[in-house]
Amino acid sequence: MSKAATDYLLAIDNGTQSIRAMIFDNSGELVAKSKVEIEPYFSDKPGWAEQHAEYFWSSLCKACQQLWPQLDFPRERIKALSVTTQRATVIALNKDGQPLCPAFSWLDQRQAQTIPKVGFFTSLAINFMGARDPAKYFQQQAKSNWLAEHQPQLWQQVDKFLLLSGYHNYKLTGFFRDAVASQVGYLPFDFKRLKWAKDKNWKWRALSIKPSMLPDLVPAGSIIGVVTAIAAEETGLPEGLPVIASGSDKSCEVVGSGCLDKNTASLSYGTTATLNINSAKYQEVIRFHPAYPSLIPNHYSTEMMVQRGYWIVRWFKEQFGHLEQQASKLQ
Repeated sequence: MSKAATDYLLAIDNGTQSIRAMIFDNSGELVAKSKVEIEPYFSDKPGWAEQHAEYFWSSLCKACQQLWPQLDFPRERIKALSVTTQRATVIALNKDGQPLCPAFSWLDQRQAQTIPKVGFFTSLAINFMGARDPAKYFQQQAKSNWLAEHQPQLWQQVDKFLLLSGYHNYKLTGFFRDAVASQVGYLPFDFKRLKWAKDKNWKWRALSIKPSMLPDLVPAGSIIGVVTAIAAEETGLPEGLPVIASGSDKSCEVVGSGCLDKNTASLSYGTTATLNINSAKYQEVIRFHPAYPSLIPNHYSTEMMVQRGYWIVRWFKEQFGHLEQQASKLQ
C-alpha cells in the first residue's frame, strides 16, 4: 500500500513508569513511537503516593512532540487518537478545571477513618449480605472520603473528580467525558451494569462524591470529542483530531494480547502482576471483588493480581544495581 493511500492512528499510554506515544498505519503496523520516563510518584509522608496532574499532561505533550521529527508524512494524515492510562489514579479539579491538589496515585495507601453514614436499613442490608468488611474497605480506600475528612475546605471547592484518563480527555477536548472501560477505582460505578450507580445505590451514600462531579461515560469506540486549539498548540496534534474512547491500560492490554473470550487468559508482568480473562458474563472470582469493564463493550475482565508485582524490580535496580547498570552500558 502506498503512503499516499495510508491513514494513521495515534495511541497514547500513560502508564505508571512512562508515557508512550505510538503511531500505527491502517494495517496495524507501528511506524513511529516515543517514550518519556516519568517518576511514578513523590511521597511527602509515609504511605502517600502523589503526582502533579500537570506533570502527567506535560509529559504526554512531550511524548507527542518527540513523534513529529520521525514522520515522513503530514500530521494531518493521523485520523484519530485514543488515550489509555494507569488505573485508579484520581484528580480533583475546581470549577475552572484546575487541579486543587496533587493526583492520588493508585499506589497511595491513605485511608479515610471518618466515613459517611450509609443509613440504618442500608447498613442492615449490607450486613445481611455479608458485605460489611468489603463495604467498609471501599469507603476507607476512597480518596474522595479522605479529602472530605482531612481537607474539608478543599473538598468544598471540588467541581470535578476524575480518573487520570478523564483528566487527559478533558485537557485534549475540553469535555468531561471518559470511557466506560477506564472506570476502575473507588467510585460510585456499577460494575455489573457498566454505568454510574443508580441514585438509590448505597455507594452514593458511602462516598462524598456528588453526581455532578463525575464525567459522562461513553463505550469504547465512541468519539469523546476533538483536539482543541490549546491542546493542539501544546502537543503538536492537529486541531480537530477526533479523540476516541478506549479503556484502562489493563483492559487495552488484555484485548491487545488476543484474549477475547474466557478460554484465553492474559498474564501481565508489569508494575502489578495480573491474570485477566474476558467474558460476556459478570463473575466475581472473589466475592464482592468486581469484574472490571472490558475494552469489548458489554463484556467484563475478571482479574487476579499481585500488587506492585514487577515494580519492585525497577526499584531494586535503581537502589542497588548501580555497578551492574554501569557495566551493562560499557558492554
